[in-house]
Amino acid sequence: MNTAALTQKIRNHALQLGFDACGFAKAGELTEDARRLEQWLKEDRHGSMEWMGNNFEKRIDPTVLVPGAKTVVSLLSSYHHPSHNQLIGTLDKPLIAKYAQGRDYHKVLKKKLNELFSFTSGLVGGLEGRVFVDSAPVLDKAWAVQAGLGWVGKNSNILNKQLGSWFFIAEMIIDLELVYDSPTTDHCGTCTRCIEACPTDAIYEPQKVDATKCISYLTIEHKGEIDKKYHTDIQNWVFGCDICQDVCPWNSKAKLAQLVDLHPRQKVLEAGNSHYKNLDEDSFNELFAGSPVRRTKWSGFQRNLGIVTRNLSE
Repeated sequence: MNTAALTQKIRNHALQLGFDACGFAKAGELTEDARRLEQWLKEDRHGSMEWMGNNFEKRIDPTVLVPGAKTVVSLLSSYHHPSHNQLIGTLDKPLIAKYAQGRDYHKVLKKKLNELFSFTSGLVGGLEGRVFVDSAPVLDKAWAVQAGLGWVGKNSNILNKQLGSWFFIAEMIIDLELVYDSPTTDHCGTCTRCIEACPTDAIYEPQKVDATKCISYLTIEHKGEIDKKYHTDIQNWVFGCDICQDVCPWNSKAKLAQLVDLHPRQKVLEAGNSHYKNLDEDSFNELFAGSPVRRTKWSGFQRNLGIVTRNLSE
């Protein structure tokens, strides 16, 4: 089987498994991305996410992370759901970022990736490599761009014409040469809606986000008390934030998610003020079992809920 046919078979199978897009890039050092990351870290824009600076060489070069790697296969999987549009602008109930309303994407996509890896290995009679879902030092956004799956929006999220930015990114890094895709062009134009909409001014330059000001960082990654100067700006976001994505024109007609496990859970959608008011640690664990929301733990969720409850009562 020639390389072009092999590449197409892998792409087709990825789509059959439920991924929404699949692209291929030659594995190697991401020189420009390494420079930007290093500068961002030096400016302490990463806050308490010390892991962002760990394993720097592996992070910027997949051939160091996966010896023998020749190709980075990037995959996108939408989590967009009709109910999401109904939540935009909701100010009377605690909100959870849309990506976290369904089952934990790490588990859902890892299973699909392993199936794709097995399929690819069967095609070539053996394959070396690894699969990743936001679980290792991989610059997934950079590789999605290299694989032609989108461009970097002004809010630093990857944008795709069909999917907007409502998707997860996963990778398969393998020792197999394939036909590589080319990066696409930027289609944000002069639009600055995401920058203007961010209540904490976290987007300090186009494509650059100060994590220490980002509501998603503050409500998920940040440990300890949240600076009071951000309490009002957090509004009703009890876990994560979608403001810069909600206002993006490319998200207004984004393709809906295929994988049912990534659809919002009804019990999460229905949870409102009265439900959260009576929440304790056991009911928190029950409501968010198998959910990304568990990342913040009950203590972090309590902290966020306290801020949101005060905001909603004012």
